[in-house]
Amino acid sequence: MPEGHALHRLARRQQRLLGGQRLNVSSPQGRFAHEAALLDGMVFRSAEAWGKHLIHRWDDGRRGKAATRRLVHIHLGIYGTFREEALPMPAPTGQVRMRLVGDDLGIDLRGPNACEIYTPDDLEALVARLGPDPLRADADPEIAWRAVHRSKRAIGSLLMDQKVIAGIGNIYRAEVLFRAGVDPHRPGTTITREEFDEMWNDLLHLMPIGVRRGHIHVVRPEDDHGAPAYSSDRPRTYVYRRTGEPCRLCGTPIAWSEMEGRNLFWCPACQS
Repeated sequence: MPEGHALHRLARRQQRLLGGQRLNVSSPQGRFAHEAALLDGMVFRSAEAWGKHLIHRWDDGRRGKAATRRLVHIHLGIYGTFREEALPMPAPTGQVRMRLVGDDLGIDLRGPNACEIYTPDDLEALVARLGPDPLRADADPEIAWRAVHRSKRAIGSLLMDQKVIAGIGNIYRAEVLFRAGVDPHRPGTTITREEFDEMWNDLLHLMPIGVRRGHIHVVRPEDDHGAPAYSSDRPRTYVYRRTGEPCRLCGTPIAWSEMEGRNLFWCPACQS
């Protein structure tokens, strides 16, 4: 599942490519056909992200209270993807939930967990159940700190809980905990304010890098050597997907376990 930086990068790209254009909207698969008919011919105004959720804003081009406005909520989940195509677009292949055709290119959406029309109340309810998103200017770390400080759940679980911090996935969870020297099994109640602030500020530093570069970069320049990354098209990590390999700092084998159904990676020495 894409982590929050990927959704923010996607929102910025779609805003740049489609913003201000009247789009042809369809649902070749048929599952979004009624909603697509409502959007067809409207102006794509903006795209923005809250954590792992993408919101498209549309209107009919009129000004003021007379304008008709619509929101579309998209959650890609594990399998959802957007694919850009030059015009004229080829005939749809596979299960295309939504097709957007603009002046210069088209975009197909396949396999999302959710693609639905939202009301303003729906959006308000979504935002209310999400924790602060470090990539948004309106993020309030106090909300996340209170959630962590009051919970006996492991900090490794809390960082993955979208109600605590929105947009954090397995890579950022593993790497931020390593960089802070925090054992992922520690209860939230044992995390000090200084430790929380260090992790939050690290997210404020690392996640914008992911937005700019399109990949998660977590290894400090002085440590960016030695064993290659877990995949040929990814930067190095400290612990993520490095089970049994020596820690880049101390040489201890990286440990693995499951935590609430997700893979967990950490260094038993550096995060003791």
